[in-house]
Order: sequence, then C-alpha cells, then structure tokens
Amino acid sequence: MSNVKREPTQDSHTMPKLPLPALKDTLETYLNCVKHLRTHEQFQKSQQIVQRFGVPGGMGERLQRKLQEKREKTDNWVSDYWLNDMYLNNRLALPINSSPAIVFPIQNFTATIHSVRFAANLISGFLEYKSLLDACALPVDVARGQLAGSPLCMKQHDRIFSAYRVPGRERDTLVERRGNAAPQTEHIIVARKNQFFALDVVINFRRLTEQDLQTQLEKIMQMAADEGERQPPIGLLTSDGRAEWADARLQLMSESTNRESLDLLERCLCLVCLDNGDDGELTDSARAASILHGGGAGANGGNRWYDKATQFVVGADGCCGVVCEHSAFEGIVLVQCAEYLLKYMVGSPSKSVRAAGVNELPLPRRLRWICTPVIYKHLASSAGRLGRLLENLDINVYKFHQYGKELIKSLKMSPDAFIQVALQLAYYRCHARAVSTYESASIRRFEGGRVDNIRSATPEALAFVQAMADEKEKDAKKMELFEAAIAAQTKNSSKAIMGLAIDNHLLGLREMARDQKMENPEIFQDETYRISNEFLLSTSQVPTASEMFCCYGPVVSNGYGVCYNPQSDHLVFSVASFRESPHTCSSQFVQSLERGLSDMRDLCQKCQRTREPSRSATLEMPTGDVGMNQEAPLALTKTLNQIQL
Repeated sequence: MSNVKREPTQDSHTMPKLPLPALKDTLETYLNCVKHLRTHEQFQKSQQIVQRFGVPGGMGERLQRKLQEKREKTDNWVSDYWLNDMYLNNRLALPINSSPAIVFPIQNFTATIHSVRFAANLISGFLEYKSLLDACALPVDVARGQLAGSPLCMKQHDRIFSAYRVPGRERDTLVERRGNAAPQTEHIIVARKNQFFALDVVINFRRLTEQDLQTQLEKIMQMAADEGERQPPIGLLTSDGRAEWADARLQLMSESTNRESLDLLERCLCLVCLDNGDDGELTDSARAASILHGGGAGANGGNRWYDKATQFVVGADGCCGVVCEHSAFEGIVLVQCAEYLLKYMVGSPSKSVRAAGVNELPLPRRLRWICTPVIYKHLASSAGRLGRLLENLDINVYKFHQYGKELIKSLKMSPDAFIQVALQLAYYRCHARAVSTYESASIRRFEGGRVDNIRSATPEALAFVQAMADEKEKDAKKMELFEAAIAAQTKNSSKAIMGLAIDNHLLGLREMARDQKMENPEIFQDETYRISNEFLLSTSQVPTASEMFCCYGPVVSNGYGVCYNPQSDHLVFSVASFRESPHTCSSQFVQSLERGLSDMRDLCQKCQRTREPSRSATLEMPTGDVGMNQEAPLALTKTLNQIQL
C-alpha cells in the first residue's frame, strides 16, 4: 500500500481508461476458448458464425466503432453493461445466489454480554474506518508486478457504507447515499429477533463511545424481548427473488409507517445483526452457511436486510462475519475493511467521546410495519422459498494442510495458476470433461474498473488433466503439459488485469447492438456462446491475512462455487453446490481436489525441476474475487488487498 493519502476530490481522469481490445484478437481468443468444449461439427458451425461477424465492414466492426465512441465519451465503456448483466438484471434471490459472506474467526462468548461487547467494539471500529473513508485518508491501493506502483481505483471502498440495492420488477437499481463528511446525525440498523432498530451512532457531530454503544445495544436486546411490541419479520422479504420482493415492497410503500421504516433502512450506514445462537456444532461449513443465509425463518433468516451493502453478523454462539451485497463492490474490498476491524478490536478501544451536553442517550427507535393480508402472504412465500434455498445448499469448507503457497512458490510457480489448474483436475476427475470456468480478475488499474474473467478451462489445462488420467503417460510428459497449463493460465491472467480479456468485450458488443436497436447478432444467438457463459465452475481467490475466509454459492443450478484462500502453509477452500442437482456433490469435489493437489505436488517432486522456468510461467498476477464473487496470487495479493494499519 502507498502511504500517500487520497485527495478528497479525486479527479476521475487521474486513472487511465479501460482499453478496448481489438475485435480480431477477441474473436480469435473466443474461438480458442470454446474449441475444446464443443464437438468438431459444433465448433465448425460456430467458427463460421464468428467469421461472418468479424468480416471487414460487417456487424462486428460497426459495433466496435460504436464502443470506441462510447469509450471516448465515458469514464468506463463497460461498467453500466457489466453491472446490469452481472447483478441488477438477475432475478434470483440475493442470499447464496449473489451475496458472498466473510466468516470471522470463531469467538468464545460464554454469556450474552460478551457478544454485545463484541458488537459495540465492532461498531466503534467501523465508525473509525468510515471516518478514514470520509477524509479520503485510506492509502491508495497500488499495483505490484507489471506496472508496479500504478494506483488502483478506490471507488468501490466509498460504497461500503453508502450503497443500497433497490428491487425492481425487471431490473434493480443501485443507489448511493452521499452525505457530509461530518454529519450531525448518522444511524445504523440493529437487527435482533427479526426486529429492526435505528441506532444513532453520531449525535451532534460526535461519535458515541464504545460504552455508550454497549448501553444502547443492551437497550435493544431488552426491546427485542418484548413480545407485546413484536413486529412481523419483514426482513424475510429481502431474501426472496428480486421480482417478488419488488412487488411486496410496492405494497409496503402504500403505508406511511412502512415508508418511514424503509427510509431508515435505506439511509443507514450498515446493519449489525445480533443473531441467536445455534445449538449445532460450529464447523467451518456450518458457520459459512449461517452467515450466508441465517438459517431460515425459524432461526435468523429474517434478521437480515439483504439490500444493504454491508451487514455485520454477531452470533450469540460466537459465529460472526459479514455479508455484502455484491453489486456495490468486490468481496476483497470488504475483506480489507474486516481485517482493519479485527486488528482494531484487538488494539486500544475507541477514543471517541460523546458531545458535551448530551445527558441522556436517545432511545433506539423500533421500526414498525403495517401489514395487509397480501403482505403476510408474501412473508409466508418468502419464508418457504428461503427454506428451500438453504436446504438445497451443499457447502463444504475445507482446509488442505499438506502444503501452502510457500511450497508452490518454491516450485517457481504462481500459487493462483497452480490452484486453478488443480480445480480443472478436480472437476475433470469428477465429471470427465472440461467446462467453462470463471475466475474473477481485478481491473482496478482503470477508472471505475471492477472485474473481468480469466477463462481457466484452457486447452492446455485439458491436455494436462487428460494426461493425469492416463496411467500409461510418462511423468516427464505430464510435467511438460503441467508447465504449459501454468503458462497459459498466467498469460490469461496477465491479459485480464490489463483489460484485454474477452468477456467484457463480448458483453459490450452484444449490449451495444441492443442499444442501437439492431438485430441480435448471430454470434450471441449461437449455442456455443450460451454454453461458454454457463459457468459450471465459478471461482475466485480471496486472500486474507487473518484466519477468516470468504464463501458464496454456485452461479448455475448444476455448478460449483469455489472460493479459495492461499495461506503460507495451508490452503482454504469453500466449495458450494446445490443438492437438487444430480451432477454435483461438494464433498466429492473436495475429495477430488485433495487428491489432485497431492498428485500435482508429487509430480513436481518426482520430476525434480532443474531448469529455470519461463517468464510467462512465473509472473505474479492479481486476480479477483466473486462475487465477492469476487479481486489475487502471490505477494501482489497482499499489496492489492490489504491495508497497512
């Protein structure tokens, strides 16, 4: 991290614009990415379609010119297309399907007061972090490796406490609440027993002390226990499909009381969810599931408001973490915030003081709801769908202890590329084929950059995993194919972080045709294009400095969502799939992954690498997260994704 502070008015033109790849390069790369995923006849048909699209003077060149014009007029030519396509157009429920979770180290709470103190400390910490954001005092993230020292776009950080996703019948809207750097009053929402309470954390321009926060949280605990004042569990509605929630929200808006409550929720800094404890065993997998979905209507499923960008969860059983609404920022941005908080909470307590003259803290306000029979019907439907969704989730958090990234680096290989090839091997051993794979790559080197896709299912990776399945193949040949797979993966990573991957470009061409009211180009109607965008393996590296991990669900019904966290001496994986699919099983995938990681290490040791690897095989490239989906291998990881405190 740089020690240079950001200026409060960061000029958008200080960051370079995202490049627009050449049409010819993208089309050639696209064909190379799909050739080994289709039969010869299917590929021949798709190749002809691509050639017609890219012919000189054809539709592809016309759309490319329009994209170039858009690039010249806007800060980022793909950002609006990408945001809508990746998130806002998606009608699926946010929990599991979209919103990733970060699971904190397990806490030892032996009494309720311990979890309340933890929550007060946490609130104090994120208010301190927000003050750094407001003052633009966070160091500018900078790149290492290629273009070392170049700044990374910081816009995502500014959305942690300001973004809110409003449900729509056909498309959601991402809004940002911008206030003064030092507002007179600010509030958070505390959720307890499916009730919501507005808690002022800044009064008369001063932050509450940690002791004051604890006092207020204790009041909320008492208020939530009052059965006579209990309100309907409206938070369940936000866990539903986006169209269903949009309909229910319209019904709610017809009452002024509901509008006031919705306004408080939409303007809050974040949520703090004080969950009831779970009697079950707190395994890593159980904690991941609990943070992701709250356990359904019978547990803490209504103790959430999924539209808000940031929700901190503090469970009475010590299960703690944070859920992020993914359209606002990548998961790694929230990881940086979480790591700041964990360090803050072990250090000195808040030095903030309450404003002089405030003799008594105002009572937290309970959010109230007036519900019609239609709303109660919506609540019942939402509860049922959430219950089916969480029962369908098959999540397995696995720690591989045989080695970590240091051993991989000693082999002169990129840990990220190594793990990506291992994921290809695991999938092939489970399913005997290669499938389109998504690995998020950060493009924050550019103004407004989010992520693009590193297509990890390369022809080179397929050749290697097929050789590993052939008992007659010699180790020397396997090693040669392994190195080729690593080199191809690293090359693709390099292109992606430089803004030269294909997925954003193809999306831009497709959406530009729609903007121009043109007929949908044949290339985007082709079955090959559909299959190439059906990511049965959706992956992301989200590294952390502390013992926490990120998790999320699969992006398709018959696929896997794999988030991994390379540590020095071990590797952490969160593998998720859906139980209803007859084609997937998270535990089997984990077993295959464990075997593959062992076999790859054994292969390297057997071959006793003596020659210096090629440069392309050892570049340390930043990737991304899901996703938190969704934003990095080697030493570059820590530079990109952690704050120096």
